[in-house]
Amino acid sequence: MSDSVIVVSGDGPETRVALIENGILSELYIERERERGTVGNVYKGKVLRVLPGMQAAFVDIGEEKAAFLYAGDIATGGATVDRASEEDDDEGMPRRSGKPGDIADLVRPGQEILVQVVKDPISSKGARITTYISLPGRNVVFMPTVSHIGISRRIGSERHRKRLRRLVDQMRPPGAGFIVRTVAEHASNGQVRGDMDYLLRLWANIKVNERMHRAPVLLYRDLNLMLRVVRDNLSPELDRVIVDDRVEHDRLVRFVSAFMPDYVDKIELYSGREPIFDGYGIEAEINRALERKVPLKSGGSLIFDQGEALTAIDVNTGKFVGSKGKTLEETITQTNLEAAAEIADQLRLRNLGGLVIIDFIDMDKESNRRKVYRKLQESLRRDRAKAHITKISEMGLVEMSRKRTKESLLRLLTAPCETCKGKGYTKSSSSICYEILREIRREAPHMAGDTVIVQASPAVADLMNGPETAAVDNMVKRIQKGIEVHGRRDFHIEHYEIRSKTKMRD
Repeated sequence: MSDSVIVVSGDGPETRVALIENGILSELYIERERERGTVGNVYKGKVLRVLPGMQAAFVDIGEEKAAFLYAGDIATGGATVDRASEEDDDEGMPRRSGKPGDIADLVRPGQEILVQVVKDPISSKGARITTYISLPGRNVVFMPTVSHIGISRRIGSERHRKRLRRLVDQMRPPGAGFIVRTVAEHASNGQVRGDMDYLLRLWANIKVNERMHRAPVLLYRDLNLMLRVVRDNLSPELDRVIVDDRVEHDRLVRFVSAFMPDYVDKIELYSGREPIFDGYGIEAEINRALERKVPLKSGGSLIFDQGEALTAIDVNTGKFVGSKGKTLEETITQTNLEAAAEIADQLRLRNLGGLVIIDFIDMDKESNRRKVYRKLQESLRRDRAKAHITKISEMGLVEMSRKRTKESLLRLLTAPCETCKGKGYTKSSSSICYEILREIRREAPHMAGDTVIVQASPAVADLMNGPETAAVDNMVKRIQKGIEVHGRRDFHIEHYEIRSKTKMRD
């Protein structure tokens, strides 16, 4: 198997695209047609409510939930961008520099505005939108609302930077801008011009549709998942793109022929008998990425606890006792170094965003803490999502934030447990047994008849009819009524019913 490939599984009800770098699954993208993401889509929206206290507004874009628009994401005449941050960003997410104006002065209820989704709905939140439109191509990103030229900092050659800046400046419309992407460094002038011409025509078409339709309406849908991933990742360093569906393969060949003809030979149709993700060992890696515990090669492990507000990652030594002749400090440092690299890989694969707390194993020496911190920094450089990390504290803690643009892999592929309702635990049989006895004491005086009937899960019933018989007998004496306990296989461990001969209570 090649070291760096894109594997596309598109022969089922969902499209899955895996990016494998140096033989390791680095990123996984999933798109279900009925749940297709909205990032990159351009809408003509209608302002529903303006919230001065939050400096934001809710906008109807025709989706299930109203979108959220911050004051700082509204382009105004003469708007500028933060040049330093933009030139380091291939995608081009324009942001106003300086303090934004008051939201009430920028938009009003009922107003129709052109917006683009920059973050899909997450949990109970609607999509985040901006009026800074950016249309990505292969070599450049067009920003029709911002007068700016940015060159990716990953383009190291000053000669290429000057060439590309002159080229873009000649073609850009007044008041508009472009971000030159990293892959453009070795692109010909004709390829860059072709990209720019396509994006300018695309924008003109969007503006025509804007004038023809009333809000809310979708004006432009971004490319499908497969084409987006290939557009952004196909490069000389990538060996192949393997697709398991002939229709999708042919579509990809046409797309690459039109925009990246030098790479057409890299597109292949999968011919294996087993499912493509099985053939490349990807299914096993996906299942591993959903596990709470991730083993390290040394014998240590990582424990991931993903919550609403943050994700906590705990580093454990496990069975790793070190190599002969090494001190405890050296053993711990070695485990932490391995963990730092694995954490960076897992953050990408699991698409964990927001606040992340990493609890490394305590190290006594400041020099070792610096070593682990540098390893984490170095490993995170491969991640396209921006991350900010703090230095390791004396207790081994690192606080970091990672840009969140979509749901994590865990939330995308799983649902709350039906048994525990997402809590991650259930009450024990003993706890339910004692809870039932307290409920009997509370309700028995109000129940007719001389017998109380309890229906509970088999585990609880067995406990009450066995080890806890004495407690039940004591309650019989206390309430002066008999107690019968029956097991129900269809009852959840925490569910029970208490009734007399004539009345039932939950």
